[in-house]
Amino acid sequence: MKRLVVFLLIAMIGLIETGPALAQALSGDRVLVAQQAEPRRRTLFDLLFGEQPAPPAPVQQTQPRQSAPSAALPPSTPKIDKAPDATRLTVFGDSLAIDLSRALERFYADDPNLAVIGQGVSSSGFVRDDYFDWNKALAEQIAADSFDIAVVIIGINDRQEVRANGHTYPALSEGWTSVYQARLNAFLDQLRSARKPVIWLGLPPMSRGEYSTAISQISALHRLAAFSGGAEFVDIYERFLGEDGRYSAYGPDVNGQNGLMRKDDGIHFSAAGSDKLAFYISQAMKSFYRGGGVSIAVADPLAGTDAATLLRPPYQGLGQMRLLEVAGAVIPLSRAPQRADDLLLMDGRQATGPGFELDQLVRAPQGRLDAFGVGIDLEAAAAAGPVE
Repeated sequence: MKRLVVFLLIAMIGLIETGPALAQALSGDRVLVAQQAEPRRRTLFDLLFGEQPAPPAPVQQTQPRQSAPSAALPPSTPKIDKAPDATRLTVFGDSLAIDLSRALERFYADDPNLAVIGQGVSSSGFVRDDYFDWNKALAEQIAADSFDIAVVIIGINDRQEVRANGHTYPALSEGWTSVYQARLNAFLDQLRSARKPVIWLGLPPMSRGEYSTAISQISALHRLAAFSGGAEFVDIYERFLGEDGRYSAYGPDVNGQNGLMRKDDGIHFSAAGSDKLAFYISQAMKSFYRGGGVSIAVADPLAGTDAATLLRPPYQGLGQMRLLEVAGAVIPLSRAPQRADDLLLMDGRQATGPGFELDQLVRAPQGRLDAFGVGIDLEAAAAAGPVE
């Protein structure tokens, strides 16, 4: 009998607790599980002595929603201390520019006359100017005179529809291309008017085929705008392909060793890949920056020859004190061979005596290897006296 009474009491408590919840579920009311406190269970003590007052309900806190996303440039100051009058190399672009600026800092760490300033903004591009307007930001940087040379790598976020003049154009459509080219040209026109040298990097291949095709089309628009805008365009597409001509995450690094060039997302560069980009930029920089204070330059034995344009793997030393050695022959910086085949004959040895005269073949004494069976009798020649 006692067990039956206890069972009935438990059943009554369960009906009391679940009744309001069932009524609420049947009425279609919305339950805020994450924002309401869990109801306190009734106990036998409450039935015998009355319910205790429930604790006050927690106050729901909400955060204001932003009307539109926005972004800003990072501080325009170099991370590494340089000379007060150092040349300021600023890297503009998206997340690719962030990794590249770090690689350039490593590359020019030992050069006190060049300061690298990273101005990359993640998720930015020339399509979503409501998120970040690159033309407006560039105008502010030019007005502040915050840089001397511009490096640009951008575009991995631009395969999306663009809104302009009250219209929306699908990605890579005719209207999209017209708007995109206008924004590119406006960006480069500002740099040209300010007489700022520009190095514009093309985009690399991507791991996903459809996305890679779209990025290649965007990079082609960058190339066209760079050529018409007077910028130095550095095409890196083929330099990050595999031996089969397709995307490859691996490739030769700056030391000629095979290494990981791309990150796992198949889009961004690894640290080694970014260092390789920094090397290519340093080659393009020779037209604008001579590296003041450098006592020993990089010796390129093919410079000035008919083989200077051949594709060669990049080799990078430490800092600016570098000397390139090829096949064990150190080429003097003051000498520029006229033809590449001169390098095959160079052994670094100097001539030890005067040149060879042809009449020595006739005047060779008997018994010498070059007498050729003729020779002269030294005793008879000495008795006859000098030849008139």
